[in-house]
Amino acid sequence: MDIDALKSELSFKAVRSGGAGGQHANKVSSKVMLFFNVLESEVLNEEEKEILTKNIGTKLTREGLLILNCDESRSQHKNKELVIKRFITLIKEGLIVPKKRVPTKIPKSVVKKRLKDKRKLSERKTTRKKPDIDS
Repeated sequence: MDIDALKSELSFKAVRSGGAGGQHANKVSSKVMLFFNVLESEVLNEEEKEILTKNIGTKLTREGLLILNCDESRSQHKNKELVIKRFITLIKEGLIVPKKRVPTKIPKSVVKKRLKDKRKLSERKTTRKKPDIDS
């Protein structure tokens, strides 16, 4: 996967940050929105697109568009850097295919030991009971 080619497919939009902030927040567009269309990407092959839609499908719109926001900093450039880093980590983690779990077999000796211990405990408890004397 070529990260520089992925970056070229990104589109950005700068908007005003919400919340309190006084005069500065009301006149500066420091919040950065990142848009990436997973389904129409030319960098990703069909298999990678399928894996991404499966792994990060909850973050995608119906059209397959990934939208990320960043308004942590007062600087638009800093927010753009942060949102790009977040995008790259999200894509890298989304493309990881988990290994198939192979169940392990329980050894016969372990099963025998467990049954032996159960029997031993059962015998110990039965010896604790009061004798049943029939008169």
